[in-house]
Amino acid sequence: MSYRPMKTALALAVASLAVTAQAQQLQLEEVIVTAQKRVESLQDVPISVSAVSGEKMQDAQITNLEGLTTFVPNFSMNQSGISNNITIRGVSSGINPGFEQSTGMYVDGIYYGRGQLSRLPLFDMERIEVLRGPQPILFGKNSIAGAVSMITAKPSDEFEGQVTALYEFEEKQQDYRVVLSGPLTDTLSGRVAIMYRDQDGSFTNVNTGDDEKQEEETVFRGALRWTPTDLLEIDLKYEHAEFDDVGRNVELTQSIVRDDLVGTGAGIDYVTALDNFVGLANNVLMLDPPVDYAGEDGRLNRRRGGNGDFHNNTVDVGVLGINYALGDYTLTSTTGYLEYEFDQDCDCDFTGASVFNALQDESFEQFSQELRITSPGGETVDYIAGVFYQSSELEFEDSINVPTNSLLRLLNPNFSGISTRRFANQESDMWAVFAQATWNVSDQLRLVFGARYTEEDKEASKQQVHFAGGTAFPATDPGGALPNVFYGLNPLFGAFAIEPYDEIQGDRQEEAFTPLFTVQWDATDWAMVYATYTEGFKAGGFDIRSNGHPDPALVNACTLDTSATPPSCARDIVGVFEFDEEEAESIEIGAKMGLSAAAELNVAAFYTEYTNLQTSQFDGILGFNVTNAGEAEIKGVELDGRWLAAEGLTLSGSVAWLDFEYTDFPNNQCYFGQQVLDPGAVQPNGVTCDATGKRKEYTPEYSGSLTADYVFPLGDSLELRTTVDLVFSDDYLFNPTLDPRSEQDAYTEWNLRVSLGNVAGDWEVAFLGKNLSDEDVVTYGGEAPLAGALTGGTGMAYYSFLDRPRTLALQALYRF
Repeated sequence: MSYRPMKTALALAVASLAVTAQAQQLQLEEVIVTAQKRVESLQDVPISVSAVSGEKMQDAQITNLEGLTTFVPNFSMNQSGISNNITIRGVSSGINPGFEQSTGMYVDGIYYGRGQLSRLPLFDMERIEVLRGPQPILFGKNSIAGAVSMITAKPSDEFEGQVTALYEFEEKQQDYRVVLSGPLTDTLSGRVAIMYRDQDGSFTNVNTGDDEKQEEETVFRGALRWTPTDLLEIDLKYEHAEFDDVGRNVELTQSIVRDDLVGTGAGIDYVTALDNFVGLANNVLMLDPPVDYAGEDGRLNRRRGGNGDFHNNTVDVGVLGINYALGDYTLTSTTGYLEYEFDQDCDCDFTGASVFNALQDESFEQFSQELRITSPGGETVDYIAGVFYQSSELEFEDSINVPTNSLLRLLNPNFSGISTRRFANQESDMWAVFAQATWNVSDQLRLVFGARYTEEDKEASKQQVHFAGGTAFPATDPGGALPNVFYGLNPLFGAFAIEPYDEIQGDRQEEAFTPLFTVQWDATDWAMVYATYTEGFKAGGFDIRSNGHPDPALVNACTLDTSATPPSCARDIVGVFEFDEEEAESIEIGAKMGLSAAAELNVAAFYTEYTNLQTSQFDGILGFNVTNAGEAEIKGVELDGRWLAAEGLTLSGSVAWLDFEYTDFPNNQCYFGQQVLDPGAVQPNGVTCDATGKRKEYTPEYSGSLTADYVFPLGDSLELRTTVDLVFSDDYLFNPTLDPRSEQDAYTEWNLRVSLGNVAGDWEVAFLGKNLSDEDVVTYGGEAPLAGALTGGTGMAYYSFLDRPRTLALQALYRF
């Protein structure tokens, strides 16, 4: 279904906001946010902000940031085989454990910079605020694309409790939650929240017969609030979360022959080549044991192969927040400790055949401290100023493993029971000072000045080691007698484009000054307009996933040219270790308008220039190399509005138009067959292609949502509530190579929630239907590893991660 009728519907809805005469007696409930570290009305904040309440998250069964993207335009969160990425206005970090996210995530004021933390289950939230565009001052830490501020529910002054349960029929999801909150003494309150969720998934693994991906999540959160005096408030929170997956929501799709060979009989597609390869193993060579394989069909139908993928996570967080009144001023201290561990096994050939698997193990620790002083507000000059410190330590290990029954032993009998392992560590210390002042020039005019100065030191090391038979082999330089130390195995890891090297080390010291200037004018009693200029900064770092040594003189391996006899090196492997900082300059002009007491409309137009964009490029085989992509220009418009059309009927919506263009990106990874389809873009090295003038992945031209919420009274004690959500998106590319075959078509999804409960809100039962139009939405994709090698470069297949199909659930809630 096309998104275009939805644009028409939005235009009609916005136009109807002007019809206000009959709605003068109605009044919208005010939306309160802390986007500027003060408690303010959303309509007073000169930032493009989308706020989603905890109640909306519970009603819509939003359990993580990926689910939140449905209701926030120009915002997406995508899980790939080995990473997680958040995108705002088309800007994200890409695949590499050395990256921090371009979108800063903050939970109760604590910075969550690692992509893995974006998978954290969300529940018992007060609200989530998504701030679009660079946020360099009050959030600051690497928030070059925007910030997501998540606020959990706090202990209450009166006793309250809530129990919810949900069962979803299609994926057999179960979700149970318990919340208890209230006073423990006259000055101490507490809150306990527990969640357990599991599900079977919508994919069928043709190799194992299981439903995937299977998910299991357990979260415990305990919070205390102590107010010993009227001047002092202390909040303490501890959270423990475990969230595990078995299998993946990914499958092989589009098994194709290179365009110039279609119909000539000179090429072979990947699925056919893989089937032939398995047949050769079992029927001709009579391998013992035989290859156990269920064939792939190469179609988008939620059927996949796989051999035991899993993903296990444990997260612990502690937060101490102190607010102390110094006269009319407020002194705030926020102390945070965060640690997580996760390990995963990715059957990253994405087939049921035994080829190779990728193991990953990561642990992370972080300590942060912020001190902030806030003026009382309402003065000639209002200000916020503070200092911030953070230290972190990352330990990372991953491996590529070729099992003893791998199909690759057909190429060479030594391709069995071997592996290559990478070990990496990174430490970071950073501090910053920041201030933002608002000069209230008059009752209508305000000028906002802000700046942040940041210094950060990073140290990192990594090493690549090959193993055979459990024995590690040291790396040697090309002048040694054993260039790859694997004797006859040199072509094997050469084919993987992975070389061994001794530990390499590096350190970076960076500093940045990021200013902000805003003009804010109350044009009328109902309309505020603003214009902002700001600069953003994202620190450089170290490439952890590159499979080669960064020094060309120390290259130990090479890629394998299988067409030569005997096989020989086609090109040397040159890796990456260090990448530079990323910078942005942005202008935003917006308006927050009340069309009546019952209607409001907000609009923001923006233009941002990025330089040295940090991107991660697939090397076409198994590795990812970080590069600073050059420059990009992004412009767009975002609108959102609400209308209390009648008693009990609320209409709301948001829509975004986005234009993204690489203005200088000569070194993007070529997509399959680009040498034939777009030869003018191919660089002299034959590996990278010029993407200048092209649009980035995850940048639909239009996206948005519309919601109608209607509460209908049934007598004096009951009410029926119906909520309809319509979510739409224009087409977009989902492959970082910008392969035109990797395009998600425009789509429209419908969600429905119908509930019956008592007026007091003590209980409720509801039916939930999500993606009722049963759209297949690809959230991430790329070329299947080794597909080009197995087809001799004549064929390819693509892997695609899919969002959930239509789901139907019953939900029950009881409050006491």
